[in-house]
Amino acid sequence: MTIFYFTGTGNSLAAAKRFKGKLVSIPQVMKESKLVFKDEAIGIIFPLYCLNPPKMVREFLCKAKFHTKYLFAVATYGNLAGASMQKLQKSVGEYRYRFDYMNTLLMVDNFLPNFEINEEIALLPEKKTEECLKQIAADIYERRHYVPKATKRDTELSVMCEPLMAQQDKGENAREFSVNGNCIRCGICAKVCPADNITLAEQIKFHDKCESCFACIHACPENAVHLKNEKSNVRWRNPEVTLEELIQSNQ
Repeated sequence: MTIFYFTGTGNSLAAAKRFKGKLVSIPQVMKESKLVFKDEAIGIIFPLYCLNPPKMVREFLCKAKFHTKYLFAVATYGNLAGASMQKLQKSVGEYRYRFDYMNTLLMVDNFLPNFEINEEIALLPEKKTEECLKQIAADIYERRHYVPKATKRDTELSVMCEPLMAQQDKGENAREFSVNGNCIRCGICAKVCPADNITLAEQIKFHDKCESCFACIHACPENAVHLKNEKSNVRWRNPEVTLEELIQSNQ
């Protein structure tokens, strides 16, 4: 089994590691010219931003060719999933394939403009992440076919988020990032960026290819990178993922 993943703060990588397949970083594989993959089972694991897969994941799904008997997708999210999976199934239909299994996994929400990290960590027992992950893994092991149905409210939420997604896709969100005097110029922010959007010269410079994953903010060892409107000064990296794993995934 081959599992392609996109991760900013480790949530999706932590989930991907539980499926015991060959792990392939989407930011890394997108650097290749030929995106044709063959395996008995292939999975795509990614976070939801604005109730949609990250732009790079959508580009990967557009360009890739999968030769497999079983194709599945798992999206990690922190608050609401909306009609994300139903929209994704419809969009990949344009590329002449479809997912056999789709599901979502509720985890810590690290979207700093809306959520306080300590409060999110406190909510973990209610989210039953481990229980849900075990069930999804069992479903995939048994090659179950399943696509969740979207409620009217789910669809309405996804429609509401479309302008936010369009703005995010411009890649300009890093313009709102700032670096304070704590910065020691270690370059970790650039190393964990999946889009090569950060350069380190006389100062940290953010460009216009931002995926809005916030990896640079959460991974900074000195808590030097900030959002103007962040709700929390606390940072999050999934405890099952090391900083080195994030760097290897995204550098």
